Amino acid sequence: MKKMFLKTALLGGAMAAMTAGFAGQSLAQQAPVNGWYKVCSKQEDNDICNVQFQSVAGNGQVVTAVSLAEIKGKINRRVFQVTVPTGRLLPAGIKVQVDDKKEATIPYVYCFPQSCMAEVQLDDNLVALLKSGGKMTVTSSNYQNKPNPVEVTLNGFSAAYDGAPLKQDELVAKQRELQEELRKKAEEQRKKLQEEQDKAKAAN
Repeated sequence: MKKMFLKTALLGGAMAAMTAGFAGQSLAQQAPVNGWYKVCSKQEDNDICNVQFQSVAGNGQVVTAVSLAEIKGKINRRVFQVTVPTGRLLPAGIKVQVDDKKEATIPYVYCFPQSCMAEVQLDDNLVALLKSGGKMTVTSSNYQNKPNPVEVTLNGFSAAYDGAPLKQDELVAKQRELQEELRKKAEEQRKKLQEEQDKAKAAN
């Protein structure tokens, strides 16, 4: 079952871009890429749909990914999952808060070389809460126990959740759009760093 869910959680391919360079990012340095969208696929005897969102730092790194996966068939499972970079304080879990509602803690379940995942069972109450909200704040703590909050817009969530999934060509186009956005952000960060280095040299 865990192997099957892992396949669903990685739909979209963008999560592989995560790294541990997240120690001091502020909300102002992060931006959504592509917004909320749904992808569905058939894997063995299961129908899998995944509604997801990625938040990207100014340097082009994906710092948070949120996924609502629903599996129907031989396996029936609904999961709410948050993926963050490594270097997290695992016992603290991930804090999730919608608008000013009560904060909830999601436990980590496993880590990979470039990311860690926390998950909880998805139910209709959670879906309704996300549909009614304007933003969701996702907070993980680094190994120094410093909170790293990331703001996730909920604009477009209802449309993605209730709407039709992306077609294959639309998904390919969205993945290309994501990669181009990541490339642009990385280039902007590189130019900014170069400008700062040039100014430092000129001052000496």
